[in-house]
Amino acid sequence: MIYNLWLYDNLKACFLAGAVVMAVFNGWGAESPIVRPFEREGGFDTTNPIDARVLAKLRAEGIASANLCSDEVFVRRVYLDVIGTLPEPKEVRAFLQDNRPDKRAVLIDALLARDEFADYWAMKWDDLLRVKAEFPINLWPNAVQAYHRWIYDSIRENKPYDQFARELLTSSGSNFRVGPVNFYRAIQGRDPSAIASAVALTFMGTRLDKWPNDQEGLGIFFSRVKYKGTAEWKEEIVCNDPAATDTLKAVFPDGQTVEIPPDQDPRQVFADWLITPKNEWFTRNIANRAWSWLMGRGVIHEPDDIRPDNPPSNPELLACLEKEQVDDHYDLKRLYRLILNSRTYQQSPIPRSDDPRAEALFAYYPVRRLEAETLADALSWIGGEGASYSSLIPEPFTFTPKNERSIDLADGSITSSFLEMFGRPPRDTGLESERNNQPSDAQRLHLLNSTDVQQKIERSPRLRAVAESAGGDPRKILDGVYLTILSRYPTPEELAAIATRMRSLAPAANFRQTAGKGAFRQSAGKATQRPLNQGEGKQFLNDLAWALINSKEFLYRH
Repeated sequence: MIYNLWLYDNLKACFLAGAVVMAVFNGWGAESPIVRPFEREGGFDTTNPIDARVLAKLRAEGIASANLCSDEVFVRRVYLDVIGTLPEPKEVRAFLQDNRPDKRAVLIDALLARDEFADYWAMKWDDLLRVKAEFPINLWPNAVQAYHRWIYDSIRENKPYDQFARELLTSSGSNFRVGPVNFYRAIQGRDPSAIASAVALTFMGTRLDKWPNDQEGLGIFFSRVKYKGTAEWKEEIVCNDPAATDTLKAVFPDGQTVEIPPDQDPRQVFADWLITPKNEWFTRNIANRAWSWLMGRGVIHEPDDIRPDNPPSNPELLACLEKEQVDDHYDLKRLYRLILNSRTYQQSPIPRSDDPRAEALFAYYPVRRLEAETLADALSWIGGEGASYSSLIPEPFTFTPKNERSIDLADGSITSSFLEMFGRPPRDTGLESERNNQPSDAQRLHLLNSTDVQQKIERSPRLRAVAESAGGDPRKILDGVYLTILSRYPTPEELAAIATRMRSLAPAANFRQTAGKGAFRQSAGKATQRPLNQGEGKQFLNDLAWALINSKEFLYRH
């Protein structure tokens, strides 16, 4: 059955609480009271250095900061931002019932320790480091697996970022066996200037084509990178040229000059200059990227377009993030933890100011659509079965089982029409802008009319378990559907809208099942209209689930 806009319009009252949701996603609500269920009352006593800088800047500009987000919003947000996965309904219930004042901090620590953390953040680094077997990167599947495994293990072990960067810049060996040497192979072009551009983008957050005078000079540090084939097909050795005899004269981006003797690896010289707390490029880049990944935009925007004429929106905030990284010896988990525990991160998505600078100054949590992989996995999580992916070219053939998440795909060449439609990056350049999270008509039509989405709902073991465990209690059924899809309970307004819709289908009918038959029967004493039969009741619940999946509240992080 094809579901169309008529169905969507008739069901949207079941998940949109009118002006409340419009306030969330269209920016209404300046000087408004607490908006349920997205905000909570009460203050937020914090000694977090991030908040001091953000709030000082907002006060100076006369911009009101948002209220705090509710526990329902926070639990969904932090699961998606830290591990790229929706919380289980039982996890939501446990968090909402927890009365400890530090329960948000406890949850943050627990998520940072989970295995899925490395899966999700490896995906982000795979994008930046161009992990892709096929054209135009052409790493080959064996090298992709070695590269991705090294990235994943580095994140899981919480390898300090300066060590992570140094290994990428200075490693030598087989691309099939030494994962980080693939940094030099995953570049479109092997001339020194192409390598220098990739290095500047990845580790300095700057686009070297906007610095034409430095392009050739920076390339000197990579002029001795050599590639040598082996007897194994497609294997290459990446190393410093062992036959070099000339002394190199190079200039660092800050203008310092250096002479590099033939027996010294120029990459090591560059790494020694780059990876130091005194080098503002290195620390600024990773601090700004980390903030962008969790807050939706960098203090310098775009996060990989750092240049003198693109200043930070809040210089004191960026300096604070840099200092924290240096003091913590480039421990990225500590930086993430600091950001996640801040009032700034835990703000409501509803602005309290219509000042156009509010977003850039982080006066509220920015609403943004889920990544393609995260959305695909969320739909599969509801449907009970993931997608299968395969790549027949190049050899060796690559297949992934259906129980493997889209987030776990190591190879950027292995994709699907869904991932491409929803903006998964091709991993050709390492630019953050390759990922496209903008909504489109094609996406909307797919979610409204897709047979695949319909089958996921109709065959969902999660929704079936909700109905079976509710014991015929209509409120338990609705609570279960909402907890599964939106990670919260339905509001009174939503329950009233659902009741109205039910009465329009069969007055006096409710969700209580007839023993032994599974049919939806009437409330006691109101047997004046026929009840919804089993098929109608099941269809209504499927329609409700479909409507919730098509809501912005499901499709967006907020």
